[in-house]
Amino acid sequence: MSRKKISTTIYVTVEQSDRLKLLHERTKVPVAVYIREGIDLVLRHYQHLLPGQLPLVDEPGSNKRSKESRDADDDVKEAPRVRSDRSAPSLAAEAQKK
Repeated sequence: MSRKKISTTIYVTVEQSDRLKLLHERTKVPVAVYIREGIDLVLRHYQHLLPGQLPLVDEPGSNKRSKESRDADDDVKEAPRVRSDRSAPSLAAEAQKK
């Protein structure tokens, strides 16, 4: 089932655009799908900073966080800015480590 989508404008670097196009050529998956997946990764990573009700049951694939990790995050006032420089680790690489 397809969810309703809204149109938005984002700005990516030339390198990001070139690599997304190459990925599309090799996989035939639309670039927009990869962008939405990237957004989902960021939202999942910072889920603890978003308001909302805790689920009654752990969702499949959810990140269980230790008490120490949750306590350390209590001091966080806002999400750190995502670096756009080339030295920043990719979200896909970080996701593979987990």
